[in-house]
Amino acid sequence: MVDQSAVFECDAGHSPLIISMPHVGTELPGTLLGRLSAAGRAVVDTDWYVDRLWAFARRGGAGWLRARYSRYLIDLNRPPDDHSLYPGQTTTPLCPTETFGGEPIYVGSGPDAEEVAQRCQQYWQPYHDALQSLIKQRIDQHGFAVLLDAHSILSTVPRLFPGRLPDINVGTYGGRSMGRLAENKMVELLQAQRRFTHVLNGRFQGGYITRAYGQPAQRVHAIQFEIAQCAYMDEHSGVCSTASMAPLQALLEQIPAAVLSAANAAL
Repeated sequence: MVDQSAVFECDAGHSPLIISMPHVGTELPGTLLGRLSAAGRAVVDTDWYVDRLWAFARRGGAGWLRARYSRYLIDLNRPPDDHSLYPGQTTTPLCPTETFGGEPIYVGSGPDAEEVAQRCQQYWQPYHDALQSLIKQRIDQHGFAVLLDAHSILSTVPRLFPGRLPDINVGTYGGRSMGRLAENKMVELLQAQRRFTHVLNGRFQGGYITRAYGQPAQRVHAIQFEIAQCAYMDEHSGVCSTASMAPLQALLEQIPAAVLSAANAAL
């Protein structure tokens, strides 16, 4: 059995906010490396530097859940039964066998059903157990919780979506995972600026985490932020610096307080 502390990094924090980062991990088990292609070993579809981008929230007391292992091992933002979250569109499964660009992740065959089930037990379930615990702590201490599921992706991935992605892609599962007052407050902040393009419930409406845990009637508000990587780093070189992140962070830093205030007012 894998030690849970090796699966994720968790900081309980003290505010009603939780930051979840299921795709920032880059580690791979040594036993898996020999089965992977060069693209697989490069973990090219990582949500690069998302933990650095949202680090201000952790300093402000947010709960912090950061995956250590790559999504190529198992995708923590997919349902355990692996049903499609976007029927009719190209997506990646619970245990991916291809990159976003369609390159094979494995040299030979990918994991069979037994191996997928084992990965789910060893890696997927502990992450979600920890997330549920963080949510319960917020409900007990504050009466409500706001879960922000943080992601990033290349701005152009023709296999997944046409054209260039907006800089900031916000998903509330069509308004079902977050209260309307909190959603409106967040949209107001995004509309008040002109530097970064944005869309609400566009190509990314929220993955499994947003949809499963966002229950406004139960005082749990969940939102997914899918940020185009060109908004804070050089996509081509992979370079990310304090200076390149600063403009976007200045905007993102305004969002938690506004959303928390609105969620609290809705109690």
